Amino acid sequence: MFCLRLRLWLRPGTQLYTVPLHSAHKLASLQKASQLPQRKLQELLHPFSKLEPYLDRSVDRTQFQLFFPSLEDMVKAEKLFHASPFHRIDYLTSAVRVDHAPKLTQPEVCFIGRSNVGKSSLIKALFSLTPEVEVRVSKTPGHTKKMNFFKLGKAFTLVDMPGYGYKAPKDFVEMVEPYLATRKNLVRIFLLVDGCVGLQEADHIALEMCEEMKHPYVVVVTKIDKCGQAVLLTNLMNIQEVVKTQTTGCFPQPFLVSSLYFSGIHLLRCFLVHITGNTHLSEKFQI
Repeated sequence: MFCLRLRLWLRPGTQLYTVPLHSAHKLASLQKASQLPQRKLQELLHPFSKLEPYLDRSVDRTQFQLFFPSLEDMVKAEKLFHASPFHRIDYLTSAVRVDHAPKLTQPEVCFIGRSNVGKSSLIKALFSLTPEVEVRVSKTPGHTKKMNFFKLGKAFTLVDMPGYGYKAPKDFVEMVEPYLATRKNLVRIFLLVDGCVGLQEADHIALEMCEEMKHPYVVVVTKIDKCGQAVLLTNLMNIQEVVKTQTTGCFPQPFLVSSLYFSGIHLLRCFLVHITGNTHLSEKFQI
């Protein structure tokens, strides 16, 4: 039934897929993903469903399913990640100081995390339906040295921030904190945490910084394909406990993603669309 409903939304004649997808990953679009078996599709769209059977019955699952959009919502959200002559998706500019950043009015989100947490890979996966967007991904930690701005038409701007911790830019604090403190159109901070190692000391400092800045933020758990389920689940439950007991500005639901296999990418795209005010669901899900 799950797959059937998705295929009905993507039946022939839909106008959402007006650009060739031959150069995109086979799971980058819901159109392609709908061909998966029901269980695989469910795990792709909602990665937590794969871990849920291993949780003790006493564990409250509510916090992991606060944002649970319908298939129709996901299809509509995906439209904003398809470029067109009237909706350009592209790298805009880079900046090393907030006063060098472009003056924009549309909503803005930023991605921060430890060096080598997979920020650039995640952004590349989010933009995979527009392969011509250049997102540089390096195997060398600390590759991102500037704030890189990507514009999704008039909808919103996404900022890839330098990584903190190992091989972080020497002026990381001078670059990032003023941005977070003064950027008026910033609507959400995405704090990326490596699912294989969990919260590190630098991540706890980043959590404290987000709390001090008073900006709403959300935790994204990356690289969920690179570790065993026991390790991932242990780290996830620890993250959830920290969010519950030590934060006030963090959205209670962590988002699990694999940039390699596109697990959770469709859900995260949908969340991005809604928090930037491009649909009505922000009120519906209280996000």
